[in-house]
Amino acid sequence: MPTIWTIGYEQARVDDVTAALNAAGVEVLADIRYLPLSRRPGFSKSVLAAAAREAGIEYRHMKPLGTPAEGRAAARRGDHATLSQVYAGQLELPEALAAMAQLRDLAGEKRVALLCYEREARECHRSLLIEALLPDFAVVDLKP
Repeated sequence: MPTIWTIGYEQARVDDVTAALNAAGVEVLADIRYLPLSRRPGFSKSVLAAAAREAGIEYRHMKPLGTPAEGRAAARRGDHATLSQVYAGQLELPEALAAMAQLRDLAGEKRVALLCYEREARECHRSLLIEALLPDFAVVDLKP
């Protein structure tokens, strides 16, 4: 059975995240944040990509698989129903469908981890993406 890994960087340092990814043998970090910016040091796109490369991990930002503003606001409120509804609409967009096909192919060939902010995958859109795209994959949630 193919496997997909997930990781959230909430309350983590970038070194902890790369160490957890390396310990799991992850080859590709798929950043599925719509906006790859962070107030947490080391987690904005260019800095995170450099840290991943330094750790021997390929970095890919997959913006179309991120959550639009309305969904992010729902997630902050703990409104998972609205997040699910908004994100389902996002995944119907042509650019999201193309990114989903790329991600599925990539995850079939390499060890891929989905990255977003929330520590718990069940509170994040990464669990919704897995349900929609990779229901036949085993899921390993990494904790940095």
